[in-house]
Amino acid sequence: MRASRLVTLLLLLQNRGRMTARQLAEELEVSVRTVYRDVEALGAAGIPLYGDAGHAGGYRLLDGYRTRLTGLTADEAQAAFLAALPGTAAELGLGEALTTAQLKLRAALPAELREHAGRIQERFLLDAPGWYGDGDRTPYLAVIAGAVWARRAVVLRYRRWRAPEEIERRVEPYGLVLKAGRWYLVAGGPSGIRTYRVDQILEVHALEDEFAIPDGFGLAAYWSGYLADFRARLHTGDALVRLTPEGARRLGVTPVGDGWTEARVPIESVDHAHGEFLRLGTDIEVLAPAELRDRIAETVRALATRYEG
Repeated sequence: MRASRLVTLLLLLQNRGRMTARQLAEELEVSVRTVYRDVEALGAAGIPLYGDAGHAGGYRLLDGYRTRLTGLTADEAQAAFLAALPGTAAELGLGEALTTAQLKLRAALPAELREHAGRIQERFLLDAPGWYGDGDRTPYLAVIAGAVWARRAVVLRYRRWRAPEEIERRVEPYGLVLKAGRWYLVAGGPSGIRTYRVDQILEVHALEDEFAIPDGFGLAAYWSGYLADFRARLHTGDALVRLTPEGARRLGVTPVGDGWTEARVPIESVDHAHGEFLRLGTDIEVLAPAELRDRIAETVRALATRYEG
């Protein structure tokens, strides 16, 4: 535990420069006294670590000192290569940079860890799009990613489902999200923060206008809220059903005992629920709403008639 903390302390100073004992203690979630002891231990080990007194003081490494990546464990090295699979980086226009970074990382690893990390690329492949499609065409993804990185506004010509079907809009790209093989742009614009499917962008023009992310905005928090709102709008009603243990498992409902379980489940619409519930066959009985129960009963009768004899 302490060895891991010492490596983290060293990397913090290497990446951030001068830090006070209190700042280090907050990052490491230890006491200031523990930081003092850790600094002494690093100094005794020959690390060129210096402390400056005074209001602007703190600990820092000797200029030019860089630690090597020999402190990685096998799991950490494998995770680094697994997280850096090539497909996504290539879409963002970073394929060559990723290859170079992986070569540098591999060269810095001890031989035994190099072998473990190399197995990742031999044995794991990320293929995000679903089976029934070749993935979305996103010819402007690299341009959008560049604007996100540089914090520069763009003008989009965008296709949407409601009229007018094509719009042109100046937006400030805050971030990109990859969800189930599909890229989404989160951007600020005239109507506030909106989400755009990148494959629906028909044209994009990068501008020289720089922008600042609004205070308090976080991409992960925004996306979490967006998904919650989407699900709330998607499930506009519910259905009362009876489920066998297998039906409960398939619907993600906690079964009650070994018999039938009565549950109320959210549905998008009667039409959508009709198709989804029929897939469960005899593992479900719809009790309400009456319209859905009648629709399923009618379908079952038609199927029975068709397959008679």
